[in-house]
Amino acid sequence: MLVGIDVGGTTTDAVIVDGSRVVKTAYVPTDHDNLLKCLLSALDELVRGIDTRKIERVVLSTTLITNMIAEGKTDPVALVLIPGPGTNPRDYELGESIILDGAIDFRGNEIDKLKEDQIKEAASRIRARGLSRVAVVGKFCQRNHSHENKVGEMMAAALPGSKIELGHRVSGQLNFPRRAATTMLTAATIDSYDLFARDVAKALKERKINSPVYILKADGGTLPLDKSVQMPVETIFSGPAASIMGVLALTDPGQSSVIVDIGGTTTDLALILSGKPLLSAKGAKVGSLLTHVRAFAVKSIAIGGDSAVLVSGGSLSVGPHRDGPPLCMGGNGPTPTDALRVLGLTSIGDLSLAEKAMRIVAGSLGCTAKEAATKVVDAVVDKIVLEINGMFREWEQEPAYRIWEIMSRESLSAQNVVGVGGGAPTLVPLVADRLNARAVVPEYAPVANAIGAAVARPTLTLNLHIDTENKMYSVAEDGLTGKVTDQKMSAEDAERLARRLLAERAARLGISEYAAEAEVTYSEVFNMIRGWSTVGRLMDVRMEIPAGLLPSWERC
Repeated sequence: MLVGIDVGGTTTDAVIVDGSRVVKTAYVPTDHDNLLKCLLSALDELVRGIDTRKIERVVLSTTLITNMIAEGKTDPVALVLIPGPGTNPRDYELGESIILDGAIDFRGNEIDKLKEDQIKEAASRIRARGLSRVAVVGKFCQRNHSHENKVGEMMAAALPGSKIELGHRVSGQLNFPRRAATTMLTAATIDSYDLFARDVAKALKERKINSPVYILKADGGTLPLDKSVQMPVETIFSGPAASIMGVLALTDPGQSSVIVDIGGTTTDLALILSGKPLLSAKGAKVGSLLTHVRAFAVKSIAIGGDSAVLVSGGSLSVGPHRDGPPLCMGGNGPTPTDALRVLGLTSIGDLSLAEKAMRIVAGSLGCTAKEAATKVVDAVVDKIVLEINGMFREWEQEPAYRIWEIMSRESLSAQNVVGVGGGAPTLVPLVADRLNARAVVPEYAPVANAIGAAVARPTLTLNLHIDTENKMYSVAEDGLTGKVTDQKMSAEDAERLARRLLAERAARLGISEYAAEAEVTYSEVFNMIRGWSTVGRLMDVRMEIPAGLLPSWERC
């Protein structure tokens, strides 16, 4: 049996899956001030009467990191940058940072030395600000770690007890500002995430659940919880990823669909093309920061079943804020759920209280309660349709979409609108009708996210860069470097090296059983010529264990 738990904005949902059969479901209200408590409450309700010895795997989808960042509850971080020539870090919108001299070029050669007095002065400034977490990031230091290592060592000596994150250990991908943002966010969240992971592990042990525990990442893959502590920001947007994996699990394979996940607080939009979720080429965007976190191309809009309904100056608005549950469920004000109850589109809550909520709206609009309910539902549908049409324009700019369009000889349109989440059964048919598309609301749609988490398999990506003239290689994901000896290495040799390195990384992360399924998704060779001779090659290979479902689910 497999357990999936999804911490949503309004409710925390949990399921037990046996093969392709949903054995049991559970729901509890989400307490954003204590995510661990509501997660364990859902688990306790779920496993009541279940032999926990039969549980083989537990997967969590949590909003912990997303909430910490959105609510400004992250730890303060001193950001130390070594940008080298040609860039102005003040343009990166990373907040206040300390700039050091020194430079590494794109091939990993030192072209400007560090200044030790400047590093010591920077440490004094950090100490004076009372900061104990430091992120050190140098441009191109993923290809030569020496500058980041030196600054990190000096900071550690000058700031005893401080915790220092180095950019090449967090991400070795190109794009300096994204690597800086990812490193800074890692330093800001790693302690709280580590505490969360240890508390979860302890709580499961107390419940005599000894199976492996995984966390769902933003790219729809799972990672052992204890290993995820090294990369907490990988778990941002795991909620939207869970809904995508849930749709893959609950719908026919190979389809192209727009996903609309309607919760109590937000609605998440995503896209599946011929059975494959669309990935964002730019990585996850956190506020104004672009990161190196691999993520699906999703958008979250602030509208849901519990969104507050207001009338001002005769104009109706729904959301973006939430004042609590619907009035029909004991809340304080009108919501779309109250409107749906009045129109007979849902049986949730007390009808008399829902009518009271719509009378409040109707009094300001000068209409009947039923007319007010219709206006509220129309406003919600209008907002979702508007956002879907806007997302089409964004999705069409993704390289993966353009390749799909060429290969499939199709253009993107909302052929299927697949609805999941608590609001899907009532609202998605209305959205699909407006888009002239087919509405699909699968069985178990309200707990699709938890199902998606339960049956998602691990993912892993490895980007390998080889410079045969300099006789070195580097791995973008963890800054690993090594030596090569063949200056005329072939593309096949490079791919074999990438496959070996991916297998080794998968083993370190505890997911080695899936390494054999890795695919080469990008390979490029650039010959370097001097005079009339090839003096070396620059080679780039990307290998991926793609997102997918566990075989136990697919076989059934």
